[in-house]
Parts: sequence; structure tokens; C-alpha cells
Amino acid sequence: MLWRATKPLQAVRSGRMRGDGAFALSGSLDLRTALERFQSGVDRPILLDRQRAQAIYQEDPALVDLLLSAADRAVQRSFRFFGYPAVVLSSPIDWHYDPVADVHWPDLPSERINYRNSAGDIKWIWELNRLQHLPWLAQAWLFTGDARYERAAFEHLDSWIEQNPPGRGIAWRGAFEAGIRAISIATAVQGLRDSAELTEDRFERILMVAAESAHRCWQDRSLFSSANNHLVGEMAGLAVIALMFPELAAASEWEALAVRMLSLEAGKQILADGTSSEQAIGYQTFTVELLYLVAALLTQRDGHAPNEIIKAIDRSSSFLTAVMGDRDPAPRYGDDDEGFALRLGPEPVRTVRDHLGIVSACGWYATPEASGNDSLTAQWYRAMGQSSPAKPTAPSACSAEGPASFFARDGGLVVLRSGRRRTTMDVGALGYLSIAAHGHADALALTLSIDGHEVISDPGTGSYHGHPKWRPIMRSTRAHATVCIDGQDQSIYAGPFLWLRHARTRVHKVDLVTGFVDAEHDGYTRLRGKPIHRRWLIAPPDHQSQLVVDMITGSGHHEVRASWPLHPSLQVERIPLGHKASREDSALAQLLYASTAPLMIDEVRGDVRENLGWWSDRLESRKPAWWLGAVATAELPVVIATLIAPVDGRRPDDLSVELRGDYINVCWAEGDAIQTASLQFAASAGRTSGSKVG
Repeated sequence: MLWRATKPLQAVRSGRMRGDGAFALSGSLDLRTALERFQSGVDRPILLDRQRAQAIYQEDPALVDLLLSAADRAVQRSFRFFGYPAVVLSSPIDWHYDPVADVHWPDLPSERINYRNSAGDIKWIWELNRLQHLPWLAQAWLFTGDARYERAAFEHLDSWIEQNPPGRGIAWRGAFEAGIRAISIATAVQGLRDSAELTEDRFERILMVAAESAHRCWQDRSLFSSANNHLVGEMAGLAVIALMFPELAAASEWEALAVRMLSLEAGKQILADGTSSEQAIGYQTFTVELLYLVAALLTQRDGHAPNEIIKAIDRSSSFLTAVMGDRDPAPRYGDDDEGFALRLGPEPVRTVRDHLGIVSACGWYATPEASGNDSLTAQWYRAMGQSSPAKPTAPSACSAEGPASFFARDGGLVVLRSGRRRTTMDVGALGYLSIAAHGHADALALTLSIDGHEVISDPGTGSYHGHPKWRPIMRSTRAHATVCIDGQDQSIYAGPFLWLRHARTRVHKVDLVTGFVDAEHDGYTRLRGKPIHRRWLIAPPDHQSQLVVDMITGSGHHEVRASWPLHPSLQVERIPLGHKASREDSALAQLLYASTAPLMIDEVRGDVRENLGWWSDRLESRKPAWWLGAVATAELPVVIATLIAPVDGRRPDDLSVELRGDYINVCWAEGDAIQTASLQFAASAGRTSGSKVG
């Protein structure tokens, strides 16, 4: 017996947004008329459409073939999420069962389910219950007309509704999941709107799920410290329901509330320089695609969308394009849970270049051709944009005329370029709001890429729930290319998505012309002697070598570790004064170290006991990778100098560093030439008053 609302639609038609009114139809509509209007597509934006499907197939049949393969797997109930293996589920699907962990989530009121301390990975079961495979099945039917796809879509949706009455089971645990799932359902059912399988009875149940989801998205929306991408997901879900199901009595009210909230959040989530307030690239692209979906639907219906949303999309796209250029790798800082706002294409992860191709499809932002990838998702948005009454435009927040050095001041990212080299330095906040849920303890961390390949790399996310011991390590200071004191994190870790005390970063100077950065943070002032970490990056664009100088001031005896995590494709060899990194037997760079205190050099790779020496490109998956270290244990102050140089036959040698009064002097030999760097700083004021490199 399929779940039904406890009251018939006709009995609650006059209700408003809360309570019974969530199930009401608009005006004098009866169910049959509502279904006919839905099938005709009047008074609403359309994303999936048979005519567009045929045009897409003609333009790029290879993309469609990949989609059909994914849809075939969905028909067979074969699913794979994150780094876990593929599984084949029972028929009908048990939406509460996780076969990877062999866990059956309880049939209880949703709010009584304690998912934080339960066996199994909550992300896996939530991913299944987002129903993001339904748009695949709808598209496959539009592309082929094969009834297998429409039958599977409705069978899966029927069984989901039967097993998941509102407020019961893990799928309804939280408004965010309801919002993301509603986007999938609404998009898929719209694509199936002229299917004979879409009966009045089914349409009634779908409307009830949509209305209940909308009610929860608003009533249980994320507030206060959790008002991050979750709030955007909830409001996007609410907006999509309102736009795609205007038959519902509260649709216009929902739309107004959701669009107003999204317009406000766009400015909070995407900062003025295009960076993400969450300090997490994965969540930046996810959040922007939620905003983009709503903006695209509004534009198709009305010819315009709120300028605040369009500008946020544009700012983000400009920033990401500037960071990546035409060949540099995507930035990886912060968490990435591989979330899709709407999953139209079959690709297992959304790359940043895929994202740039998608958000340029409607014509609001002109991504340089080499920066964005085409995809099936982009094709659908492009087709929808071509049928919009008007194409809005917004000025780009920053130039995308080829890669250049720049400083994103609001988000705190410095990008220095020289020829084939890109170096970044993080001088920003830990994350968003008081919990900084998706930030990593990586203040002043560096990355380095050469010829479009990562060398010094952010190690990624690793795990949320599936491997609890991975989580604190991959977010830790030790895992990033910065300085770790006494084995402690810069910020105080209090849980998988909670930081208590945040390291605060202070930027003293950024000079893009000379390639100079000077910044510090106070994250370690809680320790004995109140250590402060100050870092200078000296990367002149006309020099092949880069110098990183770390000074730890304060008092007392401390262990000071400069960490250098490398990409997993690199091999490492110990050399005098440091390490040499190679890829496929081709030497790329050498890292040489010196200190004002006795220095120990170490390296670790794939340590399963301490979980050190790993790199992750998929959630719940990791690969061994070298983490290099230079460690000085001594009374403060301590200075560690790291020279990052090419391997070109002129091997640097005799690296030394001294701290003399208000000066740090670094010296090394390159062939017959002696190179020096002198940093003058005011110890009492903490300011750089001059520097000389030569």
C-alpha cells in the first residue's frame, strides 16, 4: 500500500504554507486539471524536454551514450558512491539498507535517529536517498523512448514513497536532504511528464512529497552557525518545488521566500572577490550550482533572475578561472564531499572545469574556452538558455584574460605565477561562521604546480564518517604545507565538523610584482610561551627558485615542523640538506632546508598506524603520498628556511639562515653564484619594514 496524505487535497485547499496547507492545490484546480497543466508545461520553466533531448543527441551522441550506460546501471539497481565499491540492490530497493556496511537504518521518527554514533556511513545512505539517478532515467527515456527507463524511474519513486512516509526514517533526517532530493524528483518527473506511467494517482503522491519537502525546507531550515551551504540547498529545493509545481497552493509564497533568502545568501556565501566564505572549493562549486539552477529556471520563465544571484555566480566563476587559467590544476583546499546540486551527467565527480563549463552555458559568464569543459549538464542548460525570453548579463568581478598573479583579499588566497609555475599561499580565515565546518587547519599553507601538475599539494578530504580516524588527520595542520608546533593543530578541533578556537591570520604585505608575501597567524598563542608563526614567501617571477622563511616567535622549548605534502605521483629521494621530488624518473624540484636550531629531516608515506602520508581525491578513499618534514626542537625563536628549486644541473648548496636582531638572513650557493635574501622586520610591531633578495 503506497503512502497517502491523511487528508484529501480538496479538504485543505484553502490552507497556507504550514500544516495541512502544504498539501493544497492552487485556486480551483482539481487533480486532473493540475496533471494536465503539468504535462503541458504551462506557467513554469522546463529543463528536461524531448525536443531538447533530440538536439543534444544530434550534437554529441558520445555524451548521450555515457548517460545511457549510467541509466542502464540504475535500471539494474547498481550504485556506486564515493570511494566505495559498486553494489547491486534488491528489487524492490530497500531504501534503508546500506550493503557496503551491512547496516539497516531504523524505522523510527527521523529526529530520533542518532546517525553520528551509528554503525555505517550516513553519507552513503543519504546519497542513495537523494534519488539523483532519477534524472538519468528520465533523460534516457527522452533520448531513446525505451520504456525500461520510465518504468524503472516510477518503480523506484513508488517504492521510495511507500517506505519513507514524511518524518520517518533516515531519509527525512534534516531539511537539507529533503531539499536536494526534491530537486532530483522535480527534474526527473518533469522529464517524464508525458509518460503514460504518470497517472493521477502517482501525480498526487508526487505532489504530496514535493509539498512535504517544501514545508520541511522552510520550517527546519539551517540557522545560526549551520547556515552554510545547507541553507542554500534547502532554499534551492524550496524554490525548485515552487517553480516546477505551481499547482501547489503555497507555491508563490514558497518562491518568494526562497528567492529572497537565496539573494541574501549569495552575497554571504560568495565573497566580493569570488572566493567562498566556507574556505572549501568543493562547497563553492556545489553552492554556486544550486544558485545557478534557480537562476536558470527563473530566467527561462521570466527573462531575468535576481542580480545578487547572477553577480555571485559571476564572481565565483571569475575567481576560479583566474586560479586555474588554461592548464593549472584546480585548488583543493577545504572539504569536498562530491555533492551534486543536480546530477544530469554520469560523471562520478564534478570537476572545477566541468563546473565552469556548466555555469557559462546560459551566457551569464564567458568562461575562456580552455578553462571550462563541455558536459551533458552544460548541454541541457545551454538548450534551456536558448529558449529563455532574455539573456541577462553581469560584469565580471575580475579579469579572466589569461593567467596572472593576483591576491583574493576577502577569501585570503595569494596566487603567484611565473612561466610554467603557480604558487598559492593561504592567508585567509579557517572557515565560515563559528564552527567553520568545512575548513582545514591550513593557515599560511602553500601549494605548487609546475606545467599544470601538482607538486606540493593539499592532501584532500579523506573521510567524513566512513573512516573516522582519517578525518582529524586530513584536516590537520601536519597534513598541509605549513608549520605545525608541538604536534598540535593551529585551531582547536572539537569534532568532525566543529572547530572551537580559530587561528586568526594577519597579512603584513603582498607584492605581486616582486612575488612577495608576508603573513602570520596566532593559532598557537594558546600554547606555553604563546608562539606566533610568521611566514614569508619570496617567489620573484624572474627567479626559478622560491624561498619560504618561517619564523616562530615566543618563548619556551617547542617542536617546530615545516611540512611539505606532495602529490602521490611523485617519488622522493633524500639528498644533502633535503629532498628531491621526481615524477616518472624525471626530477621536478628539490627542497632544501636550514634552521637557526639543529634540524632533523624526515619523510613519511602511507603510514596506516598514524594515518600520515596520504592523499585523497575521492571521499572515503586515499592513496599513499610523501609528506616531507623539516623539524627543529629548541628554545624560541626559531627560523626554518626552505628553498624550493628546480633540478637543472645547478643544484643549490650550502643553504644557511641566521636570525640577528631584526634581521633574518638567508644565504645559499647556485653554481658559482652566491644568493642571499635579507628580511628586516620590527620585532615589537610585527611588521616587515624591508626586504632584499639577490
